[in-house]
Amino acid sequence: MTRNTISELPVSERPYEKCLALGPAGLTDAELLAIILRSGTKGQGALETARQILELSAPYGGLLGLYHLTPDELQTVPGIGTVRSIQLYCIGELAKRISRNKMNREQAFLSPEGVAAYFMEDMRHRETEELRALYLNTKGQLLKEHTLSIGTVNEALISPREIFLEALKYQAVSLILFHNHPSGDPEPSKEDILVTKRVAAAGQLLGVSLLDHIIIGDHCYTSLKERGSL
Repeated sequence: MTRNTISELPVSERPYEKCLALGPAGLTDAELLAIILRSGTKGQGALETARQILELSAPYGGLLGLYHLTPDELQTVPGIGTVRSIQLYCIGELAKRISRNKMNREQAFLSPEGVAAYFMEDMRHRETEELRALYLNTKGQLLKEHTLSIGTVNEALISPREIFLEALKYQAVSLILFHNHPSGDPEPSKEDILVTKRVAAAGQLLGVSLLDHIIIGDHCYTSLKERGSL
C-alpha cells in the first residue's frame, strides 16, 4: 500500500524521527526534500515525489539542480503545483543568503579569497557569464556592487566609462572586478586579461585603482593580480 504522508510511514522510516535521532546530516537528499514537501499526492508518497525531483535535477548534480530548475520544470513532477514549485525554487536562494551571512562582510573584500568565498554560491551556479564591479572606500569597505554585463566578457563590449562613472558617483577610491565561468574552470581567457588591462589603465588616469579581477569557477577561483596579469 502506498503511503501518501510522512506520518503514515513506519517510525523507523519517518524523516522527522530520523532527523531527531541522527540529526539532519543523517538524512538522505530525498528525505530532506520529503520533510519540506510534507506529503505526497494520490497514489504516491512524499519520499517518492522527492526522488522524482532529484531524478529531474540529476543532470545538474542532484540537489544542485534546484539552483537550475524553474518552477515550470518542477511542476512536471506529479504532486508539485505552483506553491510547492516556488517553495523548492526558493531553496537555492535561501542557501545563497545563508552562505553570504556566514561571511564577515567587513573582511570579505580585503583579499581575493574573501571575495571569491563571499560570492561563490551566488556565481558558481549561473549558466551565463556575469561581470560585476565592487566599489570600495579608503578602508576597503564596500560602497556599491554593480553588474556591468551579462554574457561573454568581451573587451570590446565593456565600457571603462560606465565602470568609472559609477566609481565617481559613489566616491570610490578603488574597485574589484569579478565574474564567473559557467564551465567551472576559472582559467582566464585572452579577453579576460584584455578587459583587466584596459580597465586598470583607465583607473590609473582617474585615480581609482583596480585592485583585482577575480574569476569564479566551481568551488575555485583565479585572481589575475596573484597571477601577475594586473
